[in-house]
Amino acid sequence: MTSAAAVAAVALATAACGSGDIDAQTESNKAQASSAASKNCGTINMAVNPWVSYEASAYVVGEVAKSRLGCTVTYKDLKEDVSWQGFGTGEVDVVIEDWGHPDLEKKFFADKGGDGSAIDGGPNGNKGIIHWYVPPWLAKENPDVLDYKNLNKYADKFKTSESGGKGQFLGSDPSYVQFDEAIIKNLGLNFKVVFSGGEAASLEAFKKAEANKEWLIGYFWEPQYLFADVPLQAVKLPPYTEGCQDDPAKVACDYPDTVLKKILSTKWAAQTDDDGVAFVKKFQWSNEDQNTVAKYIAVDKMSPEDAAKKWIEENKDKVDAWLT
Repeated sequence: MTSAAAVAAVALATAACGSGDIDAQTESNKAQASSAASKNCGTINMAVNPWVSYEASAYVVGEVAKSRLGCTVTYKDLKEDVSWQGFGTGEVDVVIEDWGHPDLEKKFFADKGGDGSAIDGGPNGNKGIIHWYVPPWLAKENPDVLDYKNLNKYADKFKTSESGGKGQFLGSDPSYVQFDEAIIKNLGLNFKVVFSGGEAASLEAFKKAEANKEWLIGYFWEPQYLFADVPLQAVKLPPYTEGCQDDPAKVACDYPDTVLKKILSTKWAAQTDDDGVAFVKKFQWSNEDQNTVAKYIAVDKMSPEDAAKKWIEENKDKVDAWLT
């Protein structure tokens, strides 16, 4: 990756060159502005759900829409279920990363019996993986902890002041897609879910558990940049089978790998002459792409806008492909 200092140095070097280079850059800027002005794009109301990987996707899409298509983009920090409520009111046009919400589809998809205010916008290119995880040191020293059948014998090791005499299972944000309380109950595990409150707190908990060799088990997911530094190890649960999560109270299986998708406002998506709509429908990128931008935001402390602009500048071919 190119460091911020290196980027600045290149920018200064370019400015110091002859007037021909400056003129060329000016003409390039004019051409890009002209191209954006010639596009037909209105407003995109983009929901931003509370995890950094989602934020990475939202701002890359938003920055491309603004800089290349001339769209007006409004970012709205909302929980998942609240985002869907905005489709019918016109407050939300796009949820750029959906992990699968059959309950919400029944309320908002016409073909599922809902009010028809939302539609499936197709895959966004990311593959979502949710599991129960432990830090690498724990898996190495106690490999049998990676099978749920052995968890009860270690329950005392996982106790905390918040877990009421049981082993603590670390949940994340209560609004996320999760069945951990049901899984624990239905598998007869002597654990209690304690919610961290969100992604940042769960990240820090796993980092700390690895650094200090603390006992920790919890809900976590990919794509997530953390795995490059702390390769969490998944605990084996009964395998996912079709229908095993249909009744939330009876879930006793692992989470499925999920093709993440976009959810769009039906009314907004029907604007066939809007270039922003066509772009969002076409947008797809990889877990690696998303992790790169998420790391810029969470680790390098860049603003989401600057992180998106950096990735866009370094991946012009991918961006061009979305717009053709």
